Amino acid sequence: MRPLYIAGGLAAASSAAIGLAVLMTLTIAGWVAAPHGTFGEDIGDVLVTAVQAWLVGHHVGFAVPGGDVAMLPLGLVVLPGLLLYRAGRRLARACELPRLRHLFRAALAIAGPYAAIAGTLALIGQTEAVRPSMVQALIAGFMLAFVAGGAGVLFQLLRDKGIAKRRLLELMPDRPRSLLVGTVSATGALLATGALLFVVGLAAGFGDAVSTTGDLAPGVVGGALLLLIQLLYVPNAVVFGLAYAVGPGFAVGAGTIVAPTGVSVGALPVFPMLAALPDDGPAPVLSLAALAVPFAAGGLGGVLTQRSAPAVVSESAPLWGFVCGVTTGLACAALSAAAGGPLGAERLADVGPSAWQVGLITALEVGLAAAITAWVANWRYYRRHAPEAAPSDGTEPAAASAAEPDGEDSRRKSRFGAARTAAPRQEREQDQTAAPLRRGVRRALSALPRPRLPRRRAAEEDDGEDFYGITYEAGGGDPGGTSSSIL
Repeated sequence: MRPLYIAGGLAAASSAAIGLAVLMTLTIAGWVAAPHGTFGEDIGDVLVTAVQAWLVGHHVGFAVPGGDVAMLPLGLVVLPGLLLYRAGRRLARACELPRLRHLFRAALAIAGPYAAIAGTLALIGQTEAVRPSMVQALIAGFMLAFVAGGAGVLFQLLRDKGIAKRRLLELMPDRPRSLLVGTVSATGALLATGALLFVVGLAAGFGDAVSTTGDLAPGVVGGALLLLIQLLYVPNAVVFGLAYAVGPGFAVGAGTIVAPTGVSVGALPVFPMLAALPDDGPAPVLSLAALAVPFAAGGLGGVLTQRSAPAVVSESAPLWGFVCGVTTGLACAALSAAAGGPLGAERLADVGPSAWQVGLITALEVGLAAAITAWVANWRYYRRHAPEAAPSDGTEPAAASAAEPDGEDSRRKSRFGAARTAAPRQEREQDQTAAPLRRGVRRALSALPRPRLPRRRAAEEDDGEDFYGITYEAGGGDPGGTSSSIL
């Protein structure tokens, strides 16, 4: 077994080296196929370009003469993310991590050295024309390594203990878990709509994309690299489609807009992927149907939020539904900020959706729909389970009498000559029957199946081999299953 921080440094270095080697291979292929002025005249310039591409893969922006470049391909982040994930799994196998609380230390052991490597490469990638941001390199390298490497360590520990990944949700309280489910569902619906809009737009302009590729005449190798670059920008295009469906749309240059209110783009760069954009003028009529998707996504998020954790007080159900909309808006704002950004100076200084507009409008649209559907779903839930809460053994007759129709109760009172005191007596009977009914409802709801929370073992039962003190039954809860502790 290696020391944790030494193994973390080796894992970070190997991930960075493999990623740099892959991008260097692609850069050399492009240097051979394209005119040498594109990447530089000698091999040293090619190596610097590969370092800059490695930084772009970590979403590190850079400055150019007269402006900045921050609209970077989100798809390229997958490469270092996968490498760091595998590094985290190797770290968990190489070091002894008996408890889940050691996960933080393991992720830190990878993230610290990886951030130092990213900062060093940001200095190496400096040229007169391109100046990567060292601060962004440090922050982005640390965050990506901490998240991806930590996920690799976590999943390897779960695999070693034979524990299903879905049981991680059982560690969360009911309300945060319900908000997570609702937010992920609503955001996923919006992203799926953005992907559909992009595919339909690209299919409509496929002829223009082919002609643009022919005008570029990239050759075989250059054509393969051009296709790869476009694939790496597909996640950005999906987020652009999300912004269109929400309403604010996006820009493809200063003074341009692509939104349901209209399209005005003007002259565009020579890039085949831009053929998916609609022509100037009114927005396509069929695309306006996407404006209903945020409300449908809000309805889905509100129902799932309520189903995961029904609200005891009916007035709080709309509130938690609206909170689901707010968290969805924050997620969409973060995606918009990552997908857009300047592409240089002058006209291309404004490209992509406005993060604050997308976040605000998404929060309002999704939050409103989620609040309404959460309230309706919560009302139907308690209406369906209220009869089950009524006692059937006759021990509380007052609760049964409360369920009688008002007309029959009034006729009985008048038949016995109690019409003069009907109103005061009805108020007293309601006070007497409300409490037993509420107790019956609470008893019935408590008897419903709920997710089993982890059970902390007593201190005297700790044999030194538990995994953070929380015991799980690996056999799915059956009496014959073996138990494993993961925390």
